[in-house]
Amino acid sequence: MYSEIAHNKLKSMLILAIFVLILAALADVFDLAYAGGSPAILIGVVIGSIIYVIISYFVGTKMSLAVNGAKQIQKTDNPRMWRIIENLSIADGLPMPKVYIMDDPSPNAFATGRDPNHSAVCATSGLLDIMDDDELSGVFAHELGHVKNYDIRVSMIAFALTAAISLLADILLNMTFFRSNNEEDNQLFLYLGIAAAILAPLVAFLVQMAVSRQREYLADATGALTTRYPEGLASALKKIANTGSTLKKQNTATAHFFFANPLKAHAITNLFSTHPPIEERIKRLEQMDTHV
Repeated sequence: MYSEIAHNKLKSMLILAIFVLILAALADVFDLAYAGGSPAILIGVVIGSIIYVIISYFVGTKMSLAVNGAKQIQKTDNPRMWRIIENLSIADGLPMPKVYIMDDPSPNAFATGRDPNHSAVCATSGLLDIMDDDELSGVFAHELGHVKNYDIRVSMIAFALTAAISLLADILLNMTFFRSNNEEDNQLFLYLGIAAAILAPLVAFLVQMAVSRQREYLADATGALTTRYPEGLASALKKIANTGSTLKKQNTATAHFFFANPLKAHAITNLFSTHPPIEERIKRLEQMDTHV
């Protein structure tokens, strides 16, 4: 169990580092194509991106909860949900997160925040309706696994960097198309700029997808270790597989935060889903040995 968690953490760190390389490479192409190799644009892009990520770091939690219509509750509002999360937090040695509920019949949940001291766990009303206590414990242990492993921070930064890369690529592409034909351009860098502008957002999204998929497996492993009962989480996943996890309110920007894919199932969205197949998650849980 511990080796699996350590292995997934290493993978996720390496994947996240690719974001920085993509951003730096794109800014460098921007420099070479339009500034003759001057470092001014590269420096500006790096500084601007850092500022953007910092802002997203501090306000991202409130934004992700607000766009999904999550409402904060207290213990008296739903004692069952509160008690399960409180007990799991104690078992994990974590501070009690803020607790939220979304009014949606589809069974789903997510965790967000920048660290364990500033975290929140949210569940849909549908999840609370169809899951027994063991299954809810499995789901919430998974979400607290995201908190414990700082996945919530990784997800927030990955989302911010993806947006920054897409924005820079869009600016580069627009500048390329609106340049005067009379200007003396370095054609090689011009073509590189067009290629980078088109490919960078796709590459960034694929990296974000890889981060999310690895983090879901890691959270499953961490949750199973916390409860010592992977069958509960596996049973919850089986119920979700049967009922579906698509939310009424679709939001692609926060889809990667959720326990199961909240978006409508289409061939193309399945191909680029930020969530691993539920069947594979169940298979891994059923093969786990929590006696470590």
